[in-house]
Amino acid sequence: MKNRKTNPMIIDMIEAFRGLSYEKEAPIWKEVSRRLAKSTRNMPGVNVGAISRHTKADEQVAVVGKVLGSGDLDHPVVVAGVGFSARAREKIKKAGGECIDLMELVERNPKGSNIRLIA
Repeated sequence: MKNRKTNPMIIDMIEAFRGLSYEKEAPIWKEVSRRLAKSTRNMPGVNVGAISRHTKADEQVAVVGKVLGSGDLDHPVVVAGVGFSARAREKIKKAGGECIDLMELVERNPKGSNIRLIA
């Protein structure tokens, strides 16, 4: 697949996730790589309310796109995303959760087990 991204950070993430998927035998990182390689228009914005509806307390969530601040979060979760709005960061931290980068999620959980991918 030809990579047409121009952001060097995203290009490095695509290559890193693709390599990790084979190295760690973790198909979730291959899927994250595939979604990162898509057009920016196809990168979804995920609201905090949607994360709250689809998760339980203390879960790890990967968002291949930007996390937005609409809705409420009533339990702590670790959210990894490409970007966060200021309001989303505030709401996640207020609920006792954590906002991290996708690469930090890989460092914490290289096998990709028990990670919920939300799009």
